[in-house]
Amino acid sequence: MSDHLKRLNAPDSWHIAKKTNKFITKTAPGPHNANAMPIAVWLRDHMGLARNLKEVKQILHQNDVIINGRPCRDARMGIGIFDIISLPKTNKFYRILRDRNGRHVSIEIDAEAAKTRLCKVRNKTIIPGGKVQLNMRYGANLIADNTYKAGDSIVLSLEPETRFKIVDHFPFAVGNMAMVTGGRHSGNVARIVDIIKMPGSVPNKIILEDETTKTRFDTISPYIYMVGKQTSAIATWGHEQ
Repeated sequence: MSDHLKRLNAPDSWHIAKKTNKFITKTAPGPHNANAMPIAVWLRDHMGLARNLKEVKQILHQNDVIINGRPCRDARMGIGIFDIISLPKTNKFYRILRDRNGRHVSIEIDAEAAKTRLCKVRNKTIIPGGKVQLNMRYGANLIADNTYKAGDSIVLSLEPETRFKIVDHFPFAVGNMAMVTGGRHSGNVARIVDIIKMPGSVPNKIILEDETTKTRFDTISPYIYMVGKQTSAIATWGHEQ
């Protein structure tokens, strides 16, 4: 596999200039999927905090960038939806989301909101000893009880003393609020009104209703990210539609 990536071939979700230079930093294997954006691209192309890769590495080697509660020193580390990025020296905190065009956007939040992170449960497994392990969408896993199901979202603490402690739970169920993270409705936050089971390996169809316009639309279950119960918690996290 090549270590090079041409800007013209970079994912559209990165939302970068395509013709300024020929190559761009390629994402290292790690959390999220192939659309994960390297922290070097975020610092240089999105935030303008560095002019080149050399300056990016200098920033990272000084532990000036904290991702999900841990210092990042790899310029190729990928970031994705609902990641929390902290810049302690400037007292700035950001949450990564996606806009209606499926592009990564950085939403500035306060220090209190940066203490927790929303995670989607991809699946769960039984490990030796009969314990239940939750496997997260972005690659992490943790031990929990059997009340959580695939498709649910959990809010994890990022503080050192209580790291990975579950502080809230948004079940994947009719009546709860969800954000769409892919397809033509990417970025929309709406209430689930029906979950249609599909046969075989076809993803389940999800019917949602916009709380403002009361219009209904559908998407598939892999694009659903639970963000609340009776009301959406998105607004309290510094992002409103």
